[in-house]
Amino acid sequence: MTGIDMKVNIAGVELKNPVAVASGTFGFGHEYNNFYSLNELGAICVKGLTVKRREGNPPPRIAETPAGILNSVGLQNPGVDSFIANDMPFLREFDIKIIANISGNTIDEYCEMAEKVSAAGVDMIELNISCPNVKAGGMAVGTSCNMAAEVTSAVKSHSSVPLMVKLSPNVTDITEIAKSVEDAGADALSLINTILGMRIDIKSRRPIIKNNMGGLSGPAVFPVAVRMIWQVSNAVKLPILGMGGVSSGEDAVEMMLAGASAVAVGTACFADPFAPIKVRDGINSYLVENSIPAASNLTHGVLPW
Repeated sequence: MTGIDMKVNIAGVELKNPVAVASGTFGFGHEYNNFYSLNELGAICVKGLTVKRREGNPPPRIAETPAGILNSVGLQNPGVDSFIANDMPFLREFDIKIIANISGNTIDEYCEMAEKVSAAGVDMIELNISCPNVKAGGMAVGTSCNMAAEVTSAVKSHSSVPLMVKLSPNVTDITEIAKSVEDAGADALSLINTILGMRIDIKSRRPIIKNNMGGLSGPAVFPVAVRMIWQVSNAVKLPILGMGGVSSGEDAVEMMLAGASAVAVGTACFADPFAPIKVRDGINSYLVENSIPAASNLTHGVLPW
């Protein structure tokens, strides 16, 4: 990769290359480090954390689709304190930016976790606002401009590192949510989260997933992600970590041309652990072939028609 500047910047956090791995698809990096060093990556968005340990939803909670998967894992994780004690020391061994994804049922829970992971030395917080707010009747925080702004503002005041808000695509107008969290103090955005879907076993005539519905990810959502990233990047001034079906260097370049400053690889990791490395190398090859000196030049690089 000689001669190409692969560094990108998101809200003041410099990544040595524009490829991260998406939360919920890479665990805390231990298993994948058996395939290659985590030093190869720009950043890791760790598995979604909650205040206390969660066992997740009952199985079956994964269903294949023609171009991706549905999941209803339910945020299974060891809890934020366990992550700080057992996983942060491991991740600190590598030259990689650590992004902590936090999920809460109340604003107080979000704020508690923001303080803890900030103090533990993560580089950035990814605020998952697709969670149900138990004090608001279970409505997902990210589907309401007011609630999204309220939790963003509160968490920002309890965080000492840049705050990136992860937007849900399951809304009428994602740009309105983006504007709300920008006004509330968000430093960056990540999008898209999964799209709600469902599959039915026609032999048993029952939903395949125990919880009936799950989040769709993989190549099927890629065009939706590109569209939403383009819309949001033209509506706000915040840097974007783009995700949703990225499985090749070409996908990553397309997403960055739409407005993403960097990309996260998720579902592709399940089929090919080396997918993030291949995406990184594919970006580099595109830059070389098109005489583009820096990865950061791709952002907002789509040409007018």
